[in-house]
Amino acid sequence: MSTGVRRRMGVEERRQQLIGVALDLFSRRSPDEVSIDEIATAAGISRPLVYHYFPGKLSLYEAALKRASEDLAGRFAEPHDGPLGVRLLRVMRRYFDFVDDHGPGFSALMRGGPAVGSSATNALIDSVRQAAYEQILSHLGVTDAPPRLELVVRSWISLAESTALIWLDGRRIPRAELEVQLVHDFAALAAVSAAHDEDMATLLKKMVEDEPADGPFAELVGRLIALGV
Repeated sequence: MSTGVRRRMGVEERRQQLIGVALDLFSRRSPDEVSIDEIATAAGISRPLVYHYFPGKLSLYEAALKRASEDLAGRFAEPHDGPLGVRLLRVMRRYFDFVDDHGPGFSALMRGGPAVGSSATNALIDSVRQAAYEQILSHLGVTDAPPRLELVVRSWISLAESTALIWLDGRRIPRAELEVQLVHDFAALAAVSAAHDEDMATLLKKMVEDEPADGPFAELVGRLIALGV
C-alpha cells in the first residue's frame, strides 16, 4: 500500500526535470514570457528551490538550450545509404519536426531571447551549425572542404534557419513544400558554384549520378525544364 510519501529526487535528477519543464514551457511561449514561478509550479516545487539548482532564469535557459541544441544537431545525423537528395529530404523533415515542436523557443533563440548574445548561447548555436556542416560534408565524402564548397554548405544552413523562421511567422507555406524546396536550394547553390569552379562541377556530377527519376534533384530539373529554363 502506498504511504503517499513523495520520493525525493537527487540533485541531477531534479536539474534534468527542471530543464525538461523549462523546455516544454519554452516550446509554447517565448522564454522572455516564462517566469521562474511558472517553471516552479509546473515542476511541483517552490520558487526558492528552483534557485537552489539554477542561479536564475538565464542559467536555466542556457541549460535548456544546451539540451535542445544537442537534439537539433542530432537531426542532421543520417545514414549514408541511398541518393543524396533523398537523404537531405529526410534531414529537412526531422529539422522541421524540431522547429514545429519548439517554435517559440527556436524563434527566440534565432531572433533574440534572454540568453542570446551570451558567450555560452553563441557557442551552442555555433555547435549546431558546425554539426550540420560536418554532417553534410560527410554525405558528400569530403573531409576538408575547399572554399566554394564551404560557402555553399554554410549558406544553405543559414538559408534553412531563415526559412524556418519565416515559416513560423504564420505558416503560410505548407511545411512539406518548404522541406522539398530547401533540398532544391542545396542543389541550386551547388549548381551555381559549379558554373564557376571545376572541382564543384565534378562534385555536382557525383551528387546527381545516383539520383532516381523520382528523387528531389530530378524533380527540380523537371520543374525547370517545364518552365522553359
